[in-house]
Amino acid sequence: MAWTKKILRVDLTKGTCTDEPLNMDWANKYLGQRGLGTKYLTEEIDPRVDPLSPKNKLIMATGPLTGTSASTAGRYSVITKGALTGAIACSNSGGFFGNEMKNAGYDMIIFEGKAKKPVYLLVRDGAAELLDARGFWGTSVWDTEEGIKEKHGDPQIRVASIGISGEKGVKFACIVNDMHRAAGRSGVGTVMGSKNLKAVAIRGTLGVSVDNPKKFMAAVAKGKQVLADNAVTGQGLPAMGTQVLMNVINESGALPAHNHRDSQFVGAGNISAEAMAVPRESDGKPNLVTNAACFACTIACGRISTIDRTHYTVAKRPEYQVASGGLEYEAAWALGAATGVDDLDALTFANFICNEQGFDPISFGATVGAAMEMYETGVLTKKNTGGLALNFGSAKALTTLAELTGKGKGFGAEIGLGSKLLCKKYKRPELAMQVKGQEFPAYDGRGIQGMGLTYATSNRGACHLRSYTVASEILGIPEKTDPLVTKGKAGLVMAFQDATAAVDSAGLCIFTTFAWTLDDIAPQIDAACEGGWSVDKLLEVGERVWNLERKFNLAAGFTGKDDTLPKRLLKDAVKTGPAKGLTSGLDKMLPEYYQLRGWTKDGVPSNKTLSRLAL
Repeated sequence: MAWTKKILRVDLTKGTCTDEPLNMDWANKYLGQRGLGTKYLTEEIDPRVDPLSPKNKLIMATGPLTGTSASTAGRYSVITKGALTGAIACSNSGGFFGNEMKNAGYDMIIFEGKAKKPVYLLVRDGAAELLDARGFWGTSVWDTEEGIKEKHGDPQIRVASIGISGEKGVKFACIVNDMHRAAGRSGVGTVMGSKNLKAVAIRGTLGVSVDNPKKFMAAVAKGKQVLADNAVTGQGLPAMGTQVLMNVINESGALPAHNHRDSQFVGAGNISAEAMAVPRESDGKPNLVTNAACFACTIACGRISTIDRTHYTVAKRPEYQVASGGLEYEAAWALGAATGVDDLDALTFANFICNEQGFDPISFGATVGAAMEMYETGVLTKKNTGGLALNFGSAKALTTLAELTGKGKGFGAEIGLGSKLLCKKYKRPELAMQVKGQEFPAYDGRGIQGMGLTYATSNRGACHLRSYTVASEILGIPEKTDPLVTKGKAGLVMAFQDATAAVDSAGLCIFTTFAWTLDDIAPQIDAACEGGWSVDKLLEVGERVWNLERKFNLAAGFTGKDDTLPKRLLKDAVKTGPAKGLTSGLDKMLPEYYQLRGWTKDGVPSNKTLSRLAL
């Protein structure tokens, strides 16, 4: 049970929608969502395919717990070969779309080929059809979602769509659902745009069954109590969101600023959770209106915000005067500290544009930071930027580039290349703070050593959500480790990676793991699904998924040499704070990591490891 045991295959080239049974042998080995979607993708495409070729596939996948009453069980993932990286891409999103897909009768939707003209998929309780999207092509995510609901006369339809950035080929375009929740990283929206697929609209009322309802409800109730009693999931995240981290990480000396030239940002307090709650002098209203929750979530870490109506950015875009998805930590860092901008309204405005036009604020902000460094060092001039001064700290530059990038215009089209290609174009590749083509998130790998190893080894490029060792190294969850040392970090990273892969495959939000361990999650999966699911089995699933992703990347042309960091983190010491004088100790951690993984010294899974994991 829990699985619908049905997938929808959409051939965009032929214009057909076909049901087929879920491969339950694979489900028992990969569980669902990230794991199962990756298995299908790796079986069906050539790893060396061009990400924007019709031969690449795009998979939307739910987990077995998606759509149930388990806390945070509203997740879905988009799996493809990433347009930004050329590596395996799995981008996770919350909101309500995943639940709707599951309740419409599908564990997974596989898109293949390319439509001759823009289309969108409409699914209603097991019935699917492709419809003409030319009327929505060239419009924003917001207009597309509202337009589809109006066209079909159903405000309860859930929509996942791309904005103009996805149509224009911005390398880090997202797929946005529920107006401001996103499958945000690696360019999954770019792949969707390359297929002439504008949106997926779903209405589902079929319900989701579990294997043992009584046992499941008891396990769910126990899990929800653990979340409620925990200081992070029961108090900190509901009240302050992920933005609670801004001042914490800054004080730890691990908040990258000015394109990682610094590890602390003097303006951090101005863009923090605390600042979002303070009434503005101009109108007496705070940036933060309220918190918000995704489907079935008892944490409610989402932010809803407004901007001062007299602010220069809003004056020219009156539609942004209404409340919408507010800043979360990674976006606030990328749009703020990475660019040196501490204008909270400007950051909120830029974030609204990221939501409206569907592009990743992390990659965008980090790429703007790299461009600003090139501008301040004379590599870029106003001749390159269309007359725009790209100085660190310029709110005008940030907001202007957000609008240009969202529509693929002017210098915004170059920002849309991502930092790796942009810096390569201007012959300063060392200024791109990325791994495998994907930009760093909001933690300095010198001040939090485990995150340096996390970035270097992440299968989808630099990512915090593949191994959030910040929990241990800074917050002391599940136990405190020293962020400034390398000892023990190889094992810590591997443990986080495997556990995270299992959680991602279940259909749950990774934020539950601030309070839950797999001991809390396994009983919920075991009661929901047939087959018997223990902690050990979940860990094996996680390890299997991680190694499968690694196999795909190796076949795609990546090698152990790609498990590295920019020279800035390896050679340039931190200037201030607790980590002053430190560089990343990747050279000490990586060989041990390979050994613990059961990989060769070149980072290739051994035959023994592959055999043990049935790969």
